[in-house]
Amino acid sequence: MAVPKRRVSKQRKHKRRGEHKAEVVNYAACPKCGDPKLPHRVCRNCGYYNGEQVLKIEDEI
Repeated sequence: MAVPKRRVSKQRKHKRRGEHKAEVVNYAACPKCGDPKLPHRVCRNCGYYNGEQVLKIEDEI
């Protein structure tokens, strides 16, 4: 069983854990309506994906 020979310092521990962070979400503009949307997803505003209407979006009053 592997056991560390010496204690890991705070500096070394924090350097290693410094890479664990949330990724930045990249949004793309919908070519149909221009609203921001996630790439390779259906637009929630207009319901279009890849030039075709996939979802029928009803207007809210």
